[in-house]
Amino acid sequence: MKTDPLATPVLFIDDELAMRVSVTQWLQLAGFAAQGFETPQPALDLLAPDFPGVLVTDVRMPRMDGMAVLERALERDADLPVILVTGHGDVALAVEAMRRGAYDFIEKPFEPDHLVAVIRRAAEKRRLVLENRGLRRRAGGGGIDSKLIGTSPAIAELRRDLIDLAATSASVLIHGETGTGKELVARCLHDFGPRGAKGAFVAVNCGAIPDSMAESELFGHEPGAFTGATQRRAGKLEHSSGGTLFLDEIESMPLAIQVKLLRALQERTIERLGSNKQVPVDLRLVAATKIDLLDLSEDGRFRADLYYRLNVAELHIPPLRARAEDIPLLFDYFTAEFAARHGREPRPLEPADIDALLAHDWPGNVRELRNLAERHVLSVGRNGVAGLLRRRPVGGEAATAPRALADQVDAFEKRAIEQALECCKGDIKSVMDLLDIPRRTLNEKMARHGLDRTRFLPRS
Repeated sequence: MKTDPLATPVLFIDDELAMRVSVTQWLQLAGFAAQGFETPQPALDLLAPDFPGVLVTDVRMPRMDGMAVLERALERDADLPVILVTGHGDVALAVEAMRRGAYDFIEKPFEPDHLVAVIRRAAEKRRLVLENRGLRRRAGGGGIDSKLIGTSPAIAELRRDLIDLAATSASVLIHGETGTGKELVARCLHDFGPRGAKGAFVAVNCGAIPDSMAESELFGHEPGAFTGATQRRAGKLEHSSGGTLFLDEIESMPLAIQVKLLRALQERTIERLGSNKQVPVDLRLVAATKIDLLDLSEDGRFRADLYYRLNVAELHIPPLRARAEDIPLLFDYFTAEFAARHGREPRPLEPADIDALLAHDWPGNVRELRNLAERHVLSVGRNGVAGLLRRRPVGGEAATAPRALADQVDAFEKRAIEQALECCKGDIKSVMDLLDIPRRTLNEKMARHGLDRTRFLPRS
């Protein structure tokens, strides 16, 4: 029988010929690269430290029983999934084997579909373990894979685009929902570019600066420029000269400051507040937004000339729900990180945990997932990930408590606009017609809900 070369290998050890042949054939029909062995040693010889499959062994065998096979296998790789096949009288022995590190046991006689289901779960766990090992090896080298973690096509494309742009000095506009990691992407542009070795990375959240302080914060001030200004202070633009300035939530920047920022970018000089002296600056600007700046500019709430100055190149960060295959891997990675930080043993993911992670919609994206991983490490009891998700706080209340009517209306409104954007493929005019609302109203609602139409545009 021809086997898919990319199929998960399964080594099945049983000294009974009929059992060995029938189980091996069934597993091959189920899509596994299954091999049968009469004795354990030839199978054990195939177990390299990163063997990408699963070992299944009978318990009662002459010369070397299943417990000895388990011990030998785990000596080669402590994370290898080993499944024991037991007779009715061996259940207590199999339970003891699980305490010693076996993945699971199956009691004879068994349904073939049940064996396949157990092996599939074990194979998924093995895939996560090996992907995490690869990530940690690459993390030791400090490569881009150690920063932007994931194996999905969406995150792989982001890594490729980022590396291409990092080598340039072009301004970059980053689009992404809250919690997707816009600052991390900006820092990677700095770290993996020529400025990373010699200049500072300066991050500013424009939404956190009061309008009255924005000019001083960005451009600096001279003594006496305003009440309380007792000494000269360099602003963020001046401080980032030679490096990278990251302006997060740039849509929050006051229009008056946008004018001054545009001039500074064009002239490559700034004036401190209270001074007429031109101070040269050499910086790379990276900006981030969770909404469409072009729509804001058409509505008069963001300067179009600044938008085009910023938007020399774009990076779009996919929301977590758009790369679901990365969710278990990221969660496992964060769990290991927090377990080491808090001095605890990592809690392995069970099949029900993976189901709960994949069923959740992740409105807070990677930031929410990382927070959940830490709570999972610190949690007491056996509620698992599903229990933590059910209890996650919403506005300070338990997730099981009824939400305020206004919150429910907001959630419904956001989903309705998202569905319209999906249906219209990001075309704002079509969305206005579909929802029967004017452009200004739609723009305001999209801004309030953090919706960016570019996420819904067809991929070229």
